[in-house]
Amino acid sequence: MAEIDFPAEIRALRSTFASIKEVSDVAKIKEDIEELSEMAGVPDLWDDPAEAQKITSKLSHRQSELERLEKIESRIDDLEVLVELAQDEADAESKAEAVTELESLRKSLSQLEVVTLLSGEYDAREAVVTIRSGAGGVDAADFAEMLLRMYLRWAERHGYPTTVLDTSYAEEAGLKSATFEVKAPYAFGTLVVEAGTHRLVRISPFDNQGRRQTSFAAVEVIPLIEPTDHIEIPDNEIRVDVFRSSGPGGQSVNTTDSAVRLTHLPTGTVVSMQNEKSQLQNRAAAMRVLQSRLLLLKKEQEDAEKKAFAGDVKASWGDQMRSYVLNPYQMVKDLRTEHEVGNTSAVFDGEIDDFIDAGIRWRANGSVSARK
Repeated sequence: MAEIDFPAEIRALRSTFASIKEVSDVAKIKEDIEELSEMAGVPDLWDDPAEAQKITSKLSHRQSELERLEKIESRIDDLEVLVELAQDEADAESKAEAVTELESLRKSLSQLEVVTLLSGEYDAREAVVTIRSGAGGVDAADFAEMLLRMYLRWAERHGYPTTVLDTSYAEEAGLKSATFEVKAPYAFGTLVVEAGTHRLVRISPFDNQGRRQTSFAAVEVIPLIEPTDHIEIPDNEIRVDVFRSSGPGGQSVNTTDSAVRLTHLPTGTVVSMQNEKSQLQNRAAAMRVLQSRLLLLKKEQEDAEKKAFAGDVKASWGDQMRSYVLNPYQMVKDLRTEHEVGNTSAVFDGEIDDFIDAGIRWRANGSVSARK
């Protein structure tokens, strides 16, 4: 193994960190923390729980950003001391520890670099994710449920609060569709690279002949709107249907018609909610998601018009963006970034950070400029 040039490696780490620190704007982070701390300290903060949660969430996120930057800087300083100690005392154990820490710091800085790429118009927003089963029958419905668990486990690993807003169960197994919120700053910018068609190849557990089955599920990611967005929807453009909430197998979980379906007549956009027991709460949640979808639709139409004027009508997102193969071999591969992993169980258990990071870098290179 080639001898590591620690002084050169540490200089490279410091150079990379300096660039990240400059882009992150530490002074602005500290200013935001001071302002948000004042807002969080007012006596009547929790008179409006929704606003209070938004303020405290933003404060926690900015504090975590600052702590992460300060911790990295401290680790680089500590590595330099460790290397000097190892060299002065010819300590093999300290040198081995320095090698491990160097590799860990490289990875941490790489992850920090990815965060600095989240600069799109809506990237800082919370996210609404919808998963729909596609071709493949019951296997596709089961796959949709597997993806829902994957994303919820990913959010749980990061400590991101989630709320499942709506689930439509398939008759035999799995889900026709599910919608959930990820309530964390930059959730949209992080997860938007997961949008697209996902494909699963496996021996079907629902086929009594044990044949291999290919199934598909679609993932949609939209930014959650904020009150300042001012998306007005006239009442005469919305059809409201109410129905009884139901669970797996069609059994009622509510004895009243509390579930709500909103249809935006001009665009045909449909949103249904049944998570809450109150019809009013479900209607409010459905309206919030409908406004979010219309906001994104408006931006996509504007971007499409700009592209048409520029003569560029090439679609950025293909019909299939990732394959999950469980048979005849095990591999999860992103077809845009070429990133692949052999541990499929870990991926379905929420270990998808490397896929997301690769997707964010891919997007930053201009592959999905329409979504920035």
